[in-house]
Amino acid sequence: MEIGISSFAETTADPRTGAVMGHPQRLREVVEEIVLADQVGLDVYGLGEHHRPDYASSAPAVVLAAAASRTDRIRLTSAVTVLSSADPVRVFQDFATLDGISGGRAEIIAGRGSFIESFPLFGQDLDDYDELYAENLELLLAVRAAEKVTWRGGHRPAIADRGVYPRPVQDPLPVWIGVGGNPASVVRAGTLGLPLAVAIIGGMPEQFAPLVELYRETGRRAGHEESSLRVATHSHGFVADTSQRAVEVNFPSMQVAMNTIGAERGWHHYGRTSYEAARSPRGALLVGSPQEVAEKVLRQRADLGIDRFMLHVSVGTMPHREVLRAIELLGTEVAPVVRAEAAARV
Repeated sequence: MEIGISSFAETTADPRTGAVMGHPQRLREVVEEIVLADQVGLDVYGLGEHHRPDYASSAPAVVLAAAASRTDRIRLTSAVTVLSSADPVRVFQDFATLDGISGGRAEIIAGRGSFIESFPLFGQDLDDYDELYAENLELLLAVRAAEKVTWRGGHRPAIADRGVYPRPVQDPLPVWIGVGGNPASVVRAGTLGLPLAVAIIGGMPEQFAPLVELYRETGRRAGHEESSLRVATHSHGFVADTSQRAVEVNFPSMQVAMNTIGAERGWHHYGRTSYEAARSPRGALLVGSPQEVAEKVLRQRADLGIDRFMLHVSVGTMPHREVLRAIELLGTEVAPVVRAEAAARV
Protein backbone atom coordinates (compact mmCIF):
# COMPACT_ATOMS: atom_id res chain seq x y z
CA MET A 1 0.00 0.00 0.00
CA GLU A 2 1.62 3.22 -1.21
CA ILE A 3 0.88 6.64 0.28
CA GLY A 4 1.74 9.92 -1.39
CA ILE A 5 0.99 13.54 -2.17
CA SER A 6 -0.38 15.31 -5.22
CA SER A 7 -0.37 19.02 -5.97
CA PHE A 8 -1.31 21.48 -8.69
CA ALA A 9 1.11 24.13 -7.39
CA GLU A 10 -1.80 26.49 -6.73
CA THR A 11 -1.32 30.24 -6.63
CA THR A 12 -4.86 31.36 -5.85
CA ALA A 13 -5.34 34.44 -3.68
CA ASP A 14 -4.49 33.91 -0.02
CA PRO A 15 -7.89 33.86 1.75
CA ARG A 16 -6.44 35.70 4.74
CA THR A 17 -4.53 38.50 3.03
CA GLY A 18 -5.70 38.53 -0.58
CA ALA A 19 -2.08 38.35 -1.71
CA VAL A 20 -1.19 36.25 -4.75
CA MET A 21 2.07 34.32 -4.61
CA GLY A 22 4.44 34.54 -7.56
CA HIS A 23 4.99 31.43 -9.62
CA PRO A 24 8.75 31.22 -8.86
CA GLN A 25 8.14 31.13 -5.11
CA ARG A 26 5.44 28.49 -5.41
CA LEU A 27 7.62 26.28 -7.60
CA ARG A 28 10.45 26.46 -5.06
CA GLU A 29 7.98 25.52 -2.34
CA VAL A 30 6.87 22.47 -4.33
CA VAL A 31 10.46 21.26 -4.53
CA GLU A 32 10.73 21.65 -0.74
CA GLU A 33 7.53 19.64 -0.33
CA ILE A 34 8.90 16.81 -2.47
CA VAL A 35 12.17 16.73 -0.53
CA LEU A 36 10.29 16.55 2.78
CA ALA A 37 7.92 13.88 1.46
CA ASP A 38 10.94 11.76 0.61
CA GLN A 39 12.51 12.34 4.02
CA VAL A 40 9.38 11.27 5.94
CA GLY A 41 9.00 8.07 3.94
CA LEU A 42 6.16 8.82 1.53
CA ASP A 43 6.10 6.72 -1.62
CA VAL A 44 5.08 9.08 -4.41
CA TYR A 45 4.66 12.76 -5.27
CA GLY A 46 2.45 13.75 -8.19
CA LEU A 47 2.32 17.17 -9.85
CA GLY A 48 -0.46 18.31 -12.15
CA GLU A 49 -0.24 20.23 -15.42
CA HIS A 50 -2.16 23.48 -15.87
CA HIS A 51 -1.86 26.47 -18.17
CA ARG A 52 -3.54 29.31 -16.29
CA PRO A 53 -2.42 32.03 -13.86
CA ASP A 54 -3.68 30.40 -10.64
CA TYR A 55 -1.41 27.36 -11.07
CA ALA A 56 2.37 27.47 -11.35
CA SER A 57 3.08 24.06 -12.89
CA SER A 58 2.76 23.93 -16.66
CA ALA A 59 5.84 21.69 -16.96
CA PRO A 60 5.65 19.01 -14.22
CA ALA A 61 8.66 17.02 -15.46
CA VAL A 62 10.92 20.05 -15.04
CA VAL A 63 9.81 20.64 -11.45
CA LEU A 64 10.07 16.96 -10.59
CA ALA A 65 13.56 16.85 -12.09
CA ALA A 66 14.58 19.73 -9.84
CA ALA A 67 13.63 17.56 -6.87
CA ALA A 68 15.05 14.32 -8.26
CA SER A 69 18.66 15.04 -7.36
CA ARG A 70 17.64 16.04 -3.81
CA THR A 71 15.63 12.88 -3.12
CA ASP A 72 16.51 9.19 -2.85
CA ARG A 73 13.43 6.99 -2.87
CA ILE A 74 10.19 8.77 -3.60
CA ARG A 75 8.55 8.14 -6.98
CA LEU A 76 7.92 11.21 -9.12
CA THR A 77 4.87 11.39 -11.37
CA SER A 78 2.68 13.76 -13.32
CA ALA A 79 -0.85 14.05 -11.95
CA VAL A 80 -1.93 14.37 -14.69
CA THR A 81 -0.20 14.92 -18.03
CA VAL A 82 -2.88 16.43 -20.30
CA LEU A 83 -2.15 13.99 -23.09
CA SER A 84 -4.89 15.17 -25.45
CA SER A 85 -3.06 18.44 -26.13
CA ALA A 86 0.55 17.25 -25.73
CA ASP A 87 3.06 15.75 -28.13
CA PRO A 88 3.42 12.14 -26.92
CA VAL A 89 7.00 11.87 -28.17
CA ARG A 90 8.02 14.92 -26.16
CA VAL A 91 6.12 13.65 -23.10
CA PHE A 92 8.05 10.40 -23.27
CA GLN A 93 11.36 12.20 -23.69
CA ASP A 94 10.66 14.49 -20.73
CA PHE A 95 9.80 11.62 -18.39
CA ALA A 96 12.52 9.32 -19.70
CA THR A 97 14.94 12.14 -18.87
CA LEU A 98 13.41 12.44 -15.41
CA ASP A 99 13.72 8.68 -15.04
CA GLY A 100 17.41 8.86 -15.80
CA ILE A 101 18.06 11.75 -13.42
CA SER A 102 16.10 10.07 -10.61
CA GLY A 103 17.60 6.63 -11.11
CA GLY A 104 14.36 5.00 -12.23
CA ARG A 105 11.65 6.75 -10.19
CA ALA A 106 9.60 8.51 -12.88
CA GLU A 107 5.99 7.79 -13.82
CA ILE A 108 3.35 9.33 -16.08
CA ILE A 109 -0.32 9.60 -15.21
CA ALA A 110 -1.93 10.34 -18.57
CA GLY A 111 -5.36 11.91 -18.63
CA ARG A 112 -7.75 13.94 -20.71
CA GLY A 113 -7.57 16.83 -18.26
CA SER A 114 -10.56 18.65 -16.81
CA PHE A 115 -9.20 22.08 -17.82
CA ILE A 116 -9.14 23.13 -21.47
CA GLU A 117 -6.65 26.04 -21.57
CA SER A 118 -3.95 23.89 -23.16
CA PHE A 119 -5.98 23.19 -26.31
CA PRO A 120 -5.99 26.69 -27.87
CA LEU A 121 -2.50 27.29 -26.46
CA PHE A 122 -1.07 24.38 -28.45
CA GLY A 123 -3.33 24.77 -31.48
CA GLN A 124 -5.65 21.85 -30.78
CA ASP A 125 -9.36 21.78 -31.55
CA LEU A 126 -11.66 20.81 -28.69
CA ASP A 127 -13.91 19.07 -31.20
CA ASP A 128 -11.10 16.51 -31.54
CA TYR A 129 -10.90 15.96 -27.77
CA ASP A 130 -11.61 12.21 -27.78
CA GLU A 131 -9.69 11.41 -30.96
CA LEU A 132 -6.63 13.29 -29.75
CA TYR A 133 -6.53 11.43 -26.48
CA ALA A 134 -6.91 7.97 -28.02
CA GLU A 135 -4.35 8.69 -30.74
CA ASN A 136 -1.81 10.29 -28.42
CA LEU A 137 -2.05 7.46 -25.92
CA GLU A 138 -1.46 4.96 -28.72
CA LEU A 139 1.67 6.83 -29.82
CA LEU A 140 2.96 7.24 -26.25
CA LEU A 141 2.72 3.50 -25.71
CA ALA A 142 4.35 2.79 -29.08
CA VAL A 143 7.31 5.01 -28.19
CA ARG A 144 7.52 3.34 -24.79
CA ALA A 145 7.56 -0.14 -26.34
CA ALA A 146 10.31 0.32 -28.92
CA GLU A 147 13.39 2.47 -29.46
CA LYS A 148 12.51 3.03 -33.13
CA VAL A 149 8.95 3.85 -34.06
CA THR A 150 6.89 3.80 -37.22
CA TRP A 151 3.46 5.32 -36.67
CA ARG A 152 0.71 7.21 -38.48
CA GLY A 153 -2.35 8.96 -37.10
CA GLY A 154 -4.85 11.61 -38.07
CA HIS A 155 -3.68 14.64 -36.09
CA ARG A 156 0.11 14.48 -35.88
CA PRO A 157 2.75 14.07 -38.61
CA ALA A 158 3.68 10.45 -39.21
CA ILE A 159 6.88 8.88 -37.87
CA ALA A 160 8.91 6.59 -40.13
CA ASP A 161 11.39 4.35 -38.31
CA ARG A 162 12.73 7.10 -36.07
CA GLY A 163 14.52 6.58 -32.76
CA VAL A 164 13.28 8.30 -29.60
CA TYR A 165 15.83 9.15 -26.92
CA PRO A 166 16.80 8.99 -24.13
CA ARG A 167 15.52 5.59 -23.15
CA PRO A 168 14.38 5.31 -19.53
CA VAL A 169 15.95 3.29 -16.73
CA GLN A 170 12.65 1.49 -16.18
CA ASP A 171 11.49 -0.81 -18.94
CA PRO A 172 8.71 -0.10 -19.43
CA LEU A 173 8.38 3.43 -18.09
CA PRO A 174 5.22 3.30 -15.91
CA VAL A 175 2.17 4.89 -17.52
CA TRP A 176 -1.04 5.13 -15.51
CA ILE A 177 -4.43 6.21 -16.85
CA GLY A 178 -5.97 9.04 -14.85
CA VAL A 179 -9.78 9.15 -14.77
CA GLY A 180 -12.47 11.16 -13.06
CA GLY A 181 -15.29 8.66 -13.54
CA ASN A 182 -15.53 8.16 -17.31
CA PRO A 183 -16.39 4.48 -17.95
CA ALA A 184 -14.83 4.54 -21.43
CA SER A 185 -11.49 5.60 -19.96
CA VAL A 186 -11.75 2.85 -17.34
CA VAL A 187 -12.41 0.25 -20.03
CA ARG A 188 -9.48 1.55 -22.08
CA ALA A 189 -7.13 1.23 -19.09
CA GLY A 190 -8.31 -2.31 -18.39
CA THR A 191 -8.06 -3.36 -22.03
CA LEU A 192 -4.48 -2.07 -22.23
CA GLY A 193 -3.55 -3.50 -18.84
CA LEU A 194 -2.41 -0.11 -17.56
CA PRO A 195 -2.75 0.88 -13.89
CA LEU A 196 -5.66 3.18 -13.05
CA ALA A 197 -5.61 6.43 -11.04
CA VAL A 198 -9.08 7.62 -9.97
CA ALA A 199 -9.74 11.20 -8.86
CA ILE A 200 -12.36 11.14 -6.09
CA ILE A 201 -13.17 14.73 -5.19
CA GLY A 202 -16.91 14.53 -4.59
CA GLY A 203 -19.63 12.21 -3.42
CA MET A 204 -18.69 9.05 -1.55
CA PRO A 205 -15.63 6.97 -2.52
CA GLU A 206 -17.65 3.76 -2.27
CA GLN A 207 -19.70 4.95 -5.25
CA PHE A 208 -16.63 4.38 -7.43
CA ALA A 209 -16.56 0.64 -6.65
CA PRO A 210 -18.47 -0.33 -9.83
CA LEU A 211 -15.98 1.60 -11.98
CA VAL A 212 -13.04 -0.11 -10.30
CA GLU A 213 -14.67 -3.51 -10.76
CA LEU A 214 -15.36 -2.65 -14.42
CA TYR A 215 -11.67 -1.89 -14.84
CA ARG A 216 -10.53 -5.12 -13.22
CA GLU A 217 -13.05 -7.27 -15.08
CA THR A 218 -12.09 -5.68 -18.40
CA GLY A 219 -8.42 -6.29 -17.63
CA ARG A 220 -9.03 -9.92 -16.73
CA ARG A 221 -11.02 -10.53 -19.91
CA ALA A 222 -8.21 -8.94 -21.92
CA GLY A 223 -5.82 -11.51 -20.47
CA HIS A 224 -3.85 -9.29 -18.12
CA GLU A 225 -2.45 -10.57 -14.84
CA GLU A 226 -4.34 -9.42 -11.75
CA SER A 227 -1.09 -8.03 -10.32
CA SER A 228 -0.77 -5.56 -13.20
CA LEU A 229 -4.24 -4.09 -12.64
CA ARG A 230 -3.24 -1.64 -9.94
CA VAL A 231 -5.59 1.08 -8.67
CA ALA A 232 -4.73 4.42 -7.09
CA THR A 233 -7.07 7.07 -5.73
CA HIS A 234 -6.54 10.81 -5.37
CA SER A 235 -8.59 12.92 -2.96
CA HIS A 236 -8.50 16.43 -1.57
CA GLY A 237 -7.47 16.71 2.06
CA PHE A 238 -5.30 18.05 4.82
CA VAL A 239 -3.72 16.69 8.00
CA ALA A 240 -2.98 18.62 11.21
CA ASP A 241 -2.21 17.66 14.78
CA THR A 242 -5.89 17.96 15.70
CA SER A 243 -9.12 17.83 13.74
CA GLN A 244 -10.00 21.39 14.79
CA ARG A 245 -6.67 22.73 13.59
CA ALA A 246 -7.00 20.92 10.26
CA VAL A 247 -10.35 22.56 9.58
CA GLU A 248 -9.20 26.02 10.73
CA VAL A 249 -6.26 25.96 8.33
CA ASN A 250 -7.84 24.15 5.41
CA PHE A 251 -11.38 25.47 5.02
CA PRO A 252 -10.66 29.10 4.02
CA SER A 253 -8.33 28.16 1.17
CA MET A 254 -10.53 25.26 0.09
CA GLN A 255 -13.56 27.56 -0.09
CA VAL A 256 -11.76 30.17 -2.21
CA ALA A 257 -10.38 27.57 -4.62
CA MET A 258 -13.65 25.69 -5.05
CA ASN A 259 -15.68 28.85 -5.56
CA THR A 260 -13.15 30.22 -8.05
CA ILE A 261 -13.47 27.12 -10.23
CA GLY A 262 -17.16 26.82 -9.41
CA ALA A 263 -17.88 30.29 -10.81
CA GLU A 264 -16.39 29.17 -14.13
CA ARG A 265 -18.29 25.89 -14.22
CA GLY A 266 -21.65 26.85 -12.75
CA TRP A 267 -21.28 24.97 -9.47
CA HIS A 268 -23.29 25.83 -6.38
CA HIS A 269 -21.61 28.01 -3.77
CA TYR A 270 -19.15 26.03 -1.68
CA GLY A 271 -19.72 26.83 1.98
CA ARG A 272 -19.22 25.27 5.38
CA THR A 273 -22.22 22.94 5.01
CA SER A 274 -20.83 21.42 1.82
CA TYR A 275 -17.40 21.19 3.39
CA GLU A 276 -18.57 19.37 6.50
CA ALA A 277 -20.67 16.96 4.44
CA ALA A 278 -17.61 16.08 2.37
CA ARG A 279 -15.55 15.72 5.57
CA SER A 280 -17.99 13.22 7.08
CA PRO A 281 -16.80 9.61 7.55
CA ARG A 282 -18.16 8.50 4.16
CA GLY A 283 -17.32 11.71 2.29
CA ALA A 284 -14.54 12.25 -0.23
CA LEU A 285 -12.67 14.96 1.69
CA LEU A 286 -9.88 13.74 4.00
CA VAL A 287 -9.39 16.59 6.48
CA GLY A 288 -8.60 15.93 10.12
CA SER A 289 -6.18 14.46 12.60
CA PRO A 290 -3.77 11.70 11.53
CA GLN A 291 -6.11 9.09 12.98
CA GLU A 292 -9.13 10.44 11.08
CA VAL A 293 -7.25 10.61 7.80
CA ALA A 294 -5.79 7.12 8.25
CA GLU A 295 -9.28 5.73 8.87
CA LYS A 296 -10.62 7.29 5.67
CA VAL A 297 -7.69 5.99 3.61
CA LEU A 298 -8.32 2.51 5.00
CA ARG A 299 -12.03 2.86 4.17
CA GLN A 300 -11.10 3.55 0.55
CA ARG A 301 -8.85 0.51 0.56
CA ALA A 302 -11.65 -1.65 1.95
CA ASP A 303 -14.25 -0.29 -0.47
CA LEU A 304 -12.12 -0.15 -3.62
CA GLY A 305 -9.12 -2.41 -3.04
CA ILE A 306 -6.65 0.35 -3.83
CA ASP A 307 -2.88 -0.12 -4.02
CA ARG A 308 -1.98 3.56 -3.74
CA PHE A 309 -3.53 6.65 -2.16
CA MET A 310 -2.54 10.24 -2.96
CA LEU A 311 -3.66 13.14 -0.77
CA HIS A 312 -4.03 16.40 -2.67
CA VAL A 313 -2.36 19.05 -0.50
CA SER A 314 -3.19 21.82 -0.77
CA VAL A 315 -6.39 22.95 -2.47
CA GLY A 316 -5.84 26.65 -2.88
CA THR A 317 -3.11 28.71 -1.24
CA MET A 318 -2.15 27.71 2.30
CA PRO A 319 0.73 28.76 4.57
CA HIS A 320 3.80 26.81 3.49
CA ARG A 321 4.70 25.80 7.04
CA GLU A 322 1.24 24.25 7.48
CA VAL A 323 1.57 22.30 4.24
CA LEU A 324 4.96 20.99 5.32
CA ARG A 325 3.51 19.93 8.67
CA ALA A 326 0.69 18.10 6.88
CA ILE A 327 3.23 16.23 4.74
CA GLU A 328 5.25 15.36 7.83
CA LEU A 329 2.19 13.98 9.61
CA LEU A 330 1.10 12.04 6.55
CA GLY A 331 4.49 10.36 6.35
CA THR A 332 5.22 9.78 10.03
CA GLU A 333 1.77 9.10 11.51
CA VAL A 334 -0.78 8.32 8.79
CA ALA A 335 1.28 6.16 6.43
CA PRO A 336 2.64 3.72 9.08
CA VAL A 337 -0.88 3.05 10.37
CA VAL A 338 -2.29 2.51 6.89
CA ARG A 339 0.56 0.24 5.81
CA ALA A 340 0.35 -1.86 8.98
CA GLU A 341 -3.43 -2.26 8.71
CA ALA A 342 -3.24 -3.00 4.99
CA ALA A 343 -0.59 -5.67 5.56
CA ALA A 344 -2.62 -7.24 8.37
CA ARG A 345 -5.72 -7.50 6.17
CA VAL A 346 -4.01 -9.20 3.21
